[in-house]
Amino acid sequence: MEWVWANRADLAALTLTHAWLSAVPLLVGLVVSVPAGWWVSRSRHATGAAQWLGSTVLALGNVLYTIPSLALFVILPGILGTGFLSPVNVVAALSIYAIALLVGTAANAFASVSPVVLDAATASGYSSAGRGLKVELPLAGPVLLAGLRVASVSTVSLVSVGALIGVSSLGSLFTDGFRRDFTTEIVVGVVATVVLALVFDLILVAAGRLLLPWSVGERS
Repeated sequence: MEWVWANRADLAALTLTHAWLSAVPLLVGLVVSVPAGWWVSRSRHATGAAQWLGSTVLALGNVLYTIPSLALFVILPGILGTGFLSPVNVVAALSIYAIALLVGTAANAFASVSPVVLDAATASGYSSAGRGLKVELPLAGPVLLAGLRVASVSTVSLVSVGALIGVSSLGSLFTDGFRRDFTTEIVVGVVATVVLALVFDLILVAAGRLLLPWSVGERS
């Protein structure tokens, strides 16, 4: 505890850095995957090229998520033209992972909405876009939230890997602790990362209760 107190300023800075490196990819992943997942869910009922393209998007997401994170961190600077130590590389890589995880979840979430509800919305005069935004999205919300919680834990943990290429985060405590053979620093890094992941999860749960109050009773 003495070491933690003596280095509290550095720990706070690393925690804030880790938090924004996690939050930005999650936001990007959500913004991209929701409309993409909605389109993929609709393409399942289409024929020809639309159905093939929807299946290809899901398959591509599965392939992208299998790429090792460290390899992606190393490859992206050459593609993006950024510096090797730029945090942009970590944000871009984790955004790709978040999208890969959430597109399939979003597609399943929209597909879980009852066709009877969709027909009723159409009969009530909703346009395709209006039905998607005002009917399908709220009903798909609980499944989307569950997927976002999984992506959140994954993203917070993967940010630590960026320390191996020199991008500061709570993962820096791991690398520095191993370099100095200082177990306390490693343990603090592990605990801080777990706590941050729990904080993100609690924020998402609270947001779900606020934005999706009708789903609380269903879970109970």
